[in-house]
Amino acid sequence: MAEHGLLQDFLGRSAFKWVRRLSMAVVVGLAAGLAAACLEWAIHSLYDVLVGRFTHQGTAQVLQFNWEVLLMPAVGATLAGFLVHWLAHGNRGHGVDTLTHSFHRQLGHMPMRVPTVKAGGSAIVISTGGSAGPEGPIAALGAAVGSTLGRVWGVSPRERRILLLAGCAAGIGAIFRCPLGAALFATSILYREPEFESDAIVPSFVASVIGYSVYMSFWGYEGPMLAVDSITFFAPVNLIWYSFLGVVCGVSAIMFFYMFGWVERVLVPRSRLPIWATAGLGGLATGALACLVPQVMDGRYFFIEAGLDQRLFEGASLSWLGLTGLCALILVAKCLATAFTVGSGAPGGVLGPSVFIGGVAGLMVGSAGMALVPGGLDENLRQGLVPVGMAAFFAATMRSPLAAMVMIMEMTGSYGLIAPLMLACIISYIIARRHGLNREQVRTHTDSPVHAADPMINVLESWKVSELMEANWPTTVDPDTGLDEVIRRIEPGTRPVIAVARKGRLYGLISASDLSRVMESGQVASILVASDIAAHRFEHVEPDEDVYAALEAFNRGEHDAIPVFSGGRGGVWHGMFSRARVVQAMGERLGRTRSAVFEESDALTAIEPDLRLNEFLIGGRGQKQARVQRLFVPVDVLGQSLRACQFSQRYNAQVIAVEHADGTVDCPPNLDQPLKSENRLLVVVWDDAGNAENGESSGSRPE
Repeated sequence: MAEHGLLQDFLGRSAFKWVRRLSMAVVVGLAAGLAAACLEWAIHSLYDVLVGRFTHQGTAQVLQFNWEVLLMPAVGATLAGFLVHWLAHGNRGHGVDTLTHSFHRQLGHMPMRVPTVKAGGSAIVISTGGSAGPEGPIAALGAAVGSTLGRVWGVSPRERRILLLAGCAAGIGAIFRCPLGAALFATSILYREPEFESDAIVPSFVASVIGYSVYMSFWGYEGPMLAVDSITFFAPVNLIWYSFLGVVCGVSAIMFFYMFGWVERVLVPRSRLPIWATAGLGGLATGALACLVPQVMDGRYFFIEAGLDQRLFEGASLSWLGLTGLCALILVAKCLATAFTVGSGAPGGVLGPSVFIGGVAGLMVGSAGMALVPGGLDENLRQGLVPVGMAAFFAATMRSPLAAMVMIMEMTGSYGLIAPLMLACIISYIIARRHGLNREQVRTHTDSPVHAADPMINVLESWKVSELMEANWPTTVDPDTGLDEVIRRIEPGTRPVIAVARKGRLYGLISASDLSRVMESGQVASILVASDIAAHRFEHVEPDEDVYAALEAFNRGEHDAIPVFSGGRGGVWHGMFSRARVVQAMGERLGRTRSAVFEESDALTAIEPDLRLNEFLIGGRGQKQARVQRLFVPVDVLGQSLRACQFSQRYNAQVIAVEHADGTVDCPPNLDQPLKSENRLLVVVWDDAGNAENGESSGSRPE
């Protein structure tokens, strides 16, 4: 901690915050990249020896019954379901919607166990022919890595959410090999509308690059997934085909949504079976579909690659019209198989299948064009429809059009198709925007509990400490000031913070709690001076620090006013930054905002009397607040001394001075002198809220 303080003083708070945040993003990226590499190894090791032995997905063949193909997905899904049932408490959530829920509803908390179990289970499901992808599980696992490391480092909920998204970006960027698109995806998947979590963008970029680099150091820096990097857009008339493809993908996404919902929210709840049983039945249904359409087991895009270079026509009496029908059949079957696999509870993601379905939709539209308009489509356009379809379907199902464009461009190298990608993605997104698969998304950031305080936070972040600090602190005393004079400077009814300073140098702070401790300690108070009483350990802020960040210092310390230093504690003392001044400034700002609102909107004047825009609370919780009060002597202790009546224990209040009728003050008080009715007691008391939160009894109080 001492090293952190020195580094913070050297860099400044703002720079230190970014260095710290990006350093954490690097560590999250390393861990998530390793997790993605391990998951890929598990799938790579099992896929070829299991489902790869019994199916040939890169061909046009259909209706191939095989007992292994029928039963293998059921066995894999049942085994994975058992793992989820025993080790993950039967959790049926999917990767992306689980992390979205954690972001919005659980302060960024996402334990490691469930995502780890589901990532391992997804490797089994995919390797045995289940129609699922590893991207959802690795997104959740990466997010859990970020959340867990944030919890270990003891960061705030705000930073923990940032690390959650950074971990998701690192996992997706690695497994999909698209670092830029993954960062955009992780920061936009939270909302149904095209919005981004701005605080997490830069850390997500860093984590995604690191995760991608770690993953590729194990698996090699291969080229694009599909050989379409030479395809470009050069004929505006072709936008008609790309627009039609956007419509097809949007409608197909709606069909996928209803299929998935039918399995997940109708069939599974009605069955009332444990997760391993529903997953096994879903796997059996997937196996039955695979016997009819083996391509539904394709998790490596073999069919799409074969369709791009026309290898599907080799050894098969297939026409363009026949390929169109085959693609339509595969599209419907793949949607249904994914619904049966993932919707039934088997661990796995829908991102990979969504990309595959979009690619098949692109092949279908291209084949239909070749069949219906012979010579009307050149090969460049036919091939270009495939990556555009991938992006368009992805944009519709995940409701993240910009991330979908960038991810597919990185995955396929289709940078020359940016204009068609933009058009098709927006069309499909608009058509299916109400039918996304991530049910935990909220409409915009204003609908998220995370951003409920954003208007106030934005105002606080726009102010600097130097704008609100008080250079001439009214309660400043010399270090040699006696205790009696210090007490005279206190205004009753306040929580005082007295600065002990001389010639611009701050020696310490005195609070009501410090005065109470002096009285309780039994020291000879009459000979104490301010420097003896002052606390020399306290929080501080810097002039160029934003006010919102500076408010954290109030939660860490016990004073209601904090010194402002430039260059760290050993630097120049500029004045005091107080909680009361922040509250006053916020009240003034809200008052001006309220006036402007009603001046600009006549409709709101009808409810103006009912609105109370000036009611707000800024303050630390969970700490005892000491307050100085001037009180009458309680009737039940008249004639008794402070020592005899045990005043402190009886009233939970510490007497620091006794005021007599002639105006003289005994400070420190004479503990053995009887109390009279004309006396007034200057005491330190504690707020009830503070006591309650600290588990203390407030006791009785003098009236």
